[in-house]
Amino acid sequence: MKKDVVKLLQKVLKEKGIKLKEEELERMIEIPPSSEMGDYAFPCFFLSDKLKDSPERIALELRQKIGEPSATNFEDIETRGPYLNFFLNRKSLARQIVWDVLTQKKNYGKSNIGKRKKIIVEFSSPNIAKPFGIGHLRSTIIGNSIANILDFQNFKTIRINYLGDWGTQFGKLILGYKKFGSEKKLEKDPIKHLFEIYVKINKKQYEKDAREEFKKLEEGDKKNLLLWKHFRDLSLENFKEIYKKLGIKFDFYEGESNYNKKREELLNELKEKSFAKKSKGAYVIDLTSYGLENALVEKSDGTSLYITRDLAAAIERYKKYKFEKMIYEVGREQELYFKQLFKILELKGHKWAKNCIHAYHGHYLSKTGKRLATRKGKTFFMEDILKQTISMAKKELKKRNPKILEKELEEKSMKIAIAAIFYGDLRSNRINNIVFDIKNFVSFEGNTGPYILYSYARAGSILEKAPPEGKFEVQELEPKELDLIKKISSFSEVILNAASSLNPSLIANYAYQLSQSFNEFYHACKVIGSEQETFRLALVQSFRQVIKNAMHLLGIDTVEKM
Repeated sequence: MKKDVVKLLQKVLKEKGIKLKEEELERMIEIPPSSEMGDYAFPCFFLSDKLKDSPERIALELRQKIGEPSATNFEDIETRGPYLNFFLNRKSLARQIVWDVLTQKKNYGKSNIGKRKKIIVEFSSPNIAKPFGIGHLRSTIIGNSIANILDFQNFKTIRINYLGDWGTQFGKLILGYKKFGSEKKLEKDPIKHLFEIYVKINKKQYEKDAREEFKKLEEGDKKNLLLWKHFRDLSLENFKEIYKKLGIKFDFYEGESNYNKKREELLNELKEKSFAKKSKGAYVIDLTSYGLENALVEKSDGTSLYITRDLAAAIERYKKYKFEKMIYEVGREQELYFKQLFKILELKGHKWAKNCIHAYHGHYLSKTGKRLATRKGKTFFMEDILKQTISMAKKELKKRNPKILEKELEEKSMKIAIAAIFYGDLRSNRINNIVFDIKNFVSFEGNTGPYILYSYARAGSILEKAPPEGKFEVQELEPKELDLIKKISSFSEVILNAASSLNPSLIANYAYQLSQSFNEFYHACKVIGSEQETFRLALVQSFRQVIKNAMHLLGIDTVEKM
């Protein structure tokens, strides 16, 4: 209904010689503090200079131009000082919203702003030969949600998992395996054994030899290449098992190694054109005149760095996909790196560099406020986190239903665990650091994933008890009933805002507020046996559909019964 306000205002403002875009007007429209003051309010202060009149008189003039409310979708339109207040036709709104949700179903809230334009979303990107730890979990959860949201706006989203499968750390790993490796241990538990080796070898005394091993790898040493490929295959198999549990899918798995040949060509080009200049035996690109640090593109020993591979990857991706945008969902600590990367692409004449976006996220923190990280063998592995969360979900389910069957318990506890972890992350703006608190995430009360799943299931239990359908009739609406309808109606607007800001927390918090609104409606308004039972049952069904759509965008499956 906000769009109706916008269209009406556009029309009357145009008559006054003022042209404003829909997005501009939408940002100006306010929600009054009380429904007695209307459902939407338009402040006229900014028009005062343009129309050379007081905001109060401008509001009156606009009201006169609009004419009778009966000719619009509004029950009433009135002025209050410098504001133009719009009162919705509540019965008409209720009928329309419920009808739209129940007919559009999983498509409710969708738009076509993407027009099938291609957007690459690179996310997750764990490191080969290391366990999938908490360090890459945020990128996985947030990147997946961003891709879902863009899909919902009809973009052609290409999901890429860009694996950390090259670099000096592989010199360390190869050296470590030659010194401490065991074929038996590798066969039994490959990721655990490789991680143990990496921790052992990651010491200053081995750095020189490790660099030599990586140089041999880059030069095509067969033994080193075979070890590297074996480590990569084992890791990828492990990662795919975890992604399957989490319900995460990718269109392509790439790695830094995919761009080695292109990286060499690019590096030679940078040197030949004096774009990269020699400094203390290494090659650097001077970015100081752009307020950035110099970018190191080749080490003094001739080995490559991330940035040359990433430059080659970006160029090849544009050639292949002609993308509208390319989004890198990577931690905030890489902010300078991506500024360097995008600036070099721009300086090389790639106009599309301006459409490359670093959608960064903050860190996970412990309850004491310290960053959770993988250092010196201390880490938080995804498999352990998932097991712990599932165990807590099982306890809660058994408490509520002691007779629950084992198969049902397993299925539901997995869904609740994923909802708890995903929502626990996504309820906060991605740019913020957040406390990773599983106990809080799994709670069935408050702003949590399980609370929203429980609200969805509660709505389902009402529908199960429903008698055969009666006459669909909308009578006078109760305040909590109207609140729920208005909340449902704002879903598409929330998604548009989340898509433009790449901020899934807008949808997460909307889902929580919608659940709160439903529970308040449920306590205040009788559904079964009420005078407008059929309409209220349809409203409950609409709530369930919108929650399901919202949770899908967050990467979370709903649970029919709790």
